[in-house]
Amino acid sequence: MGLISEVLLLPLAPARGGAWAIRQVLQEAERIYYDPATVRAELARLEEQLEAGEITEEEFDRQEDELLDRLEIATRTSAGLGNGTAR
Repeated sequence: MGLISEVLLLPLAPARGGAWAIRQVLQEAERIYYDPATVRAELARLEEQLEAGEITEEEFDRQEDELLDRLEIATRTSAGLGNGTAR
């Protein structure tokens, strides 16, 4: 039965391959977005912007909260995987 379904679904192979590629890109983007090292670097850059007067204290607080939320999600997710990586 597996061979028959593969033959019947063969015309959809390009679409299935495209969907797979999109899933891979999204997974990599999420891995980078929630990577603790990336979030910490963005926090440091945000602090530099505040000290340089490029952003206001309110903008700093708002962005810092967003970054800390990302860091919390990354930490929680990597603890659940048990391998030290966020996904």
